[in-house]
Amino acid sequence: MKGVVLAGGTGSRLRPITHTGPKQLVPVANKPVIQYGIEDLRDAGVTDIGIVLGDKGRDEIQAFLGDGSEFGVDITYIIQGEPLGLAHAAACARDFVGGDDFVMYLGDNIFHQGLAEMVDRFESGDYGASIALQRVDNPRQFGIADVADDGTVERLVEKPDDPPSDLALVGVYVFSPAVFDVIEDLEPSWRGELEITDAIQGLLDSGAAVDSHVVEGWWKDTGKPEDILHANRLVLEDIESALDGEVHPDADVTGRVDLAPDASIEAGAVVRGPVSIADGSVVGADTYVGPYTAIGHDTRVRGPHIENSVVVGESELTADVRLIDCLLGRGATVGSAEDLLPEGHRLVVGENSNLKL
Repeated sequence: MKGVVLAGGTGSRLRPITHTGPKQLVPVANKPVIQYGIEDLRDAGVTDIGIVLGDKGRDEIQAFLGDGSEFGVDITYIIQGEPLGLAHAAACARDFVGGDDFVMYLGDNIFHQGLAEMVDRFESGDYGASIALQRVDNPRQFGIADVADDGTVERLVEKPDDPPSDLALVGVYVFSPAVFDVIEDLEPSWRGELEITDAIQGLLDSGAAVDSHVVEGWWKDTGKPEDILHANRLVLEDIESALDGEVHPDADVTGRVDLAPDASIEAGAVVRGPVSIADGSVVGADTYVGPYTAIGHDTRVRGPHIENSVVVGESELTADVRLIDCLLGRGATVGSAEDLLPEGHRLVVGENSNLKL
């Protein structure tokens, strides 16, 4: 069994954060999103992994993952170039996969449950594919599977007016190499892409059995800023407290706080977990860091009240303001205009930024 992680795409829904880097490296609880997928594959026993890269962020992803040894896996890089659909991305990995079965994992997705059960069930049967499904409240907005009592998939329907179930496809699939022959015969959809749902339907039409695996824990597609904040909350909900950094005796720290060894919380600061504070960061006096906040590496926080937010890193936050539900990109500065005249906000805002003042 091999792994194929899709790490292409433009990240347009995450702009401006993705103007300067790929969406797969945006941190959730101070860990890049793609690392969650790599670790899920490794924990399921899949250690030979191909990373399918697009044109954007190719060098950054390779620099982060390297040869995979830091994460206990072997990584091969595969170039897709222009994104032409999930089935096209899978086809790009054909030479890497060879005659093996493979798990395909979307690199901007996070699963709470892991993959081991899904992989074990696929390997114990005679399937052309297995798909991960999750129950949704609004099935008319998703690709929906019609599933038999034994869990095999009977058909797929894209955004149906009359949904046969509430089971939506999510971003993990297991395929036999037979899928490559099906993809070869696919025609682009109305949006000009080779759709993975068409490939799975093609397997069904050819007589192959397609298994399903209902995800019982949470699953997040981190494609939009609010998704990053939500995923951050979900992951921080499970963190263990680890005060490996320096906490001044006059700081007020309660709840589960993951403080990196080179991070510090100074006298007069208040931190209420669950919170993650990365290496090299400092939380100074008169600062409140509230629940579900991740402070990225090498960041200085002195003065604000911040909660339910993600600070990517290398930032300076010194204004005496309340920062709620914020996603702050690398190198952001939030300073005070208190002594400046005329009074007013002073902003340097990049393309596709989103402010609520």
